[in-house]
Amino acid sequence: MRVFIVGINGFIGNALAKKILELKDWNVTGIDIDGDRLDKEVMDNSKFEFYHGDISINKEWVEFQIKRSDVVVPLAAVAIPKVYVDNPLLVFELDFKENLRIIELAAHYNKRIVFPSTSEVYGMCQDNEFDEENSNFILGPINKQRWIYSCGKQLLDRVIHAHGLQHNLSYTLFRPFNWIGPHLDRIDAKKIGNSRVLTEFISSVVFNKEITLVDGGNQRRSFLYLDDGIDCLIKILADGDNGPANKQIFNIGNPENEHSIKEVANLVVDLYSQHPRSLKFPFTAGIVEQNSQTYYGTGYQDVESRMPSIRKPKEILSWAPKYNLETSIQKTLESFLSELND
Repeated sequence: MRVFIVGINGFIGNALAKKILELKDWNVTGIDIDGDRLDKEVMDNSKFEFYHGDISINKEWVEFQIKRSDVVVPLAAVAIPKVYVDNPLLVFELDFKENLRIIELAAHYNKRIVFPSTSEVYGMCQDNEFDEENSNFILGPINKQRWIYSCGKQLLDRVIHAHGLQHNLSYTLFRPFNWIGPHLDRIDAKKIGNSRVLTEFISSVVFNKEITLVDGGNQRRSFLYLDDGIDCLIKILADGDNGPANKQIFNIGNPENEHSIKEVANLVVDLYSQHPRSLKFPFTAGIVEQNSQTYYGTGYQDVESRMPSIRKPKEILSWAPKYNLETSIQKTLESFLSELND
């Protein structure tokens, strides 16, 4: 089997390629605007091909790879709330338009697509657990451009579903719920808000900057360690065109790891204080609170809780997460510190 991964230099792409090449006799081809975060064992593997390029420019090459592949995994996207607010058209161009073109090509050549939806599609859903088949998608008004990412992903989900319905396209949609782990973001991002929340917290303790809790950090999220997520993706990919995962949507998260953002911040501080680095570079800046309108701008809107139902991946894929929150954050912190030392 040949797997084509778009956005392979990212958080999920690198880890997925590494696990495929470690476990399976599959060929992997990847494209990204950079390859600096790809592990050496991936780059050196004879079954791996990397193309340094841009999907918005190298369109003919992308089409050729889709045509020769068995399954397409389009991971290229902006997934940072600050960008949704500050540059919604970038999110529209990359996350929606470029991915729509890839989806249409996969449908044209009748290639299986494993597409990363998002927990964001549920928006401000009030369900205690978000169910793939029954929970409603509730988004805010147009002047809350924070929802452009959610809206774009939702429409792509619906386009893929329609191709499956009308043209028998083989597909699986997966919805990551706050995955964390190595290469989550770049720890040395210079501008506040340029990375996801856990990276912001780790960067703050490492460089002794104030940790900022937006709206008090009372929002609750369910965190999943990357290895658990990749294990589930491998099961989906191995399932084939007509297996039980075909034309299914899966939430991939860990409801046992549901905590407030404030609790996550305190856990990061505690774990860092136990690390030898903290003896030389202690975290003393402290934790502060800031209003979301000040931190993100007026185009931001939030949801208090986001909890996945994982009944479907348990029943259909025989998958369940293994890592608790403390272990997940500990391993993520260690990977960032190791990267910083390198």
